[in-house]
Amino acid sequence: MTDPAKTNEILRRAMAEARLRDVDIAANLGVDPKTVQRWLAGRTPQPRHRWGVASLVGRHEYDLWPELVGAGAANIGHELHATYPHRSAVPREVWRALFETATTEIGILVYSGLFLAEDAGVMRILRERAAAGVTVRILLGDPDSRHVAARGLDEGITDAMPAKVRNAIVLYRPLAAIPGIEIRLHGTVLYTSMYRADDDIVVNPHIYGIAAAYAPILHLRRSADDDLTGAYLTAFERVWGSATPLDATASSAPVNGRQVQHA
Repeated sequence: MTDPAKTNEILRRAMAEARLRDVDIAANLGVDPKTVQRWLAGRTPQPRHRWGVASLVGRHEYDLWPELVGAGAANIGHELHATYPHRSAVPREVWRALFETATTEIGILVYSGLFLAEDAGVMRILRERAAAGVTVRILLGDPDSRHVAARGLDEGITDAMPAKVRNAIVLYRPLAAIPGIEIRLHGTVLYTSMYRADDDIVVNPHIYGIAAAYAPILHLRRSADDDLTGAYLTAFERVWGSATPLDATASSAPVNGRQVQHA
């Protein structure tokens, strides 16, 4: 039986204020409505589901589950906000919420980042954030870089990797014309893909022989003791400093065997 003392009334009120039912939460997170009902009855969700629920109702997970404040500091430290077993396990709404909350800076470091470039909602958010004065910096791989080619070999997709990067450049390129958005190409070894929104950074470590989409995800939140987060932010700046502005590249690039002209 459910213990009434453990019923999560905070979550219930937050859902009511956001005008969301248990079936709405379930549909957005890809879980059974009975799972959401168990959360309302007092069960604490897994980290990725907590973050998803918090994003949907517009609250911090610590507001919905206050007991996590002490436990989080003791068990996973101040900086680690959430973990996911692989990138495709991160709900689309989480990616959008990450960038929507940025007030100062957005930073993206990838080889292709096609999953974002093909998300019209994310691309709209990047344009809107830039219009609101947020600095947006995007680092894509140089498709002619030997490291991009090596990554393709590591993942077993050979020439498909440079082609993916070229496709991504075509999709991201219109953003370069928007004030506040700058895109550069890098030729570095990409040990970790990064997605930054102010003091939040989502990192996707690369694992040999495994596509980035199937590698783990860590969501870090910068704190006073930011050695972990600071290391990633420093790495981002180093890659940015060595990268080439997209406008300085050739005016056309082959994509899937075709020649695509850039405006």
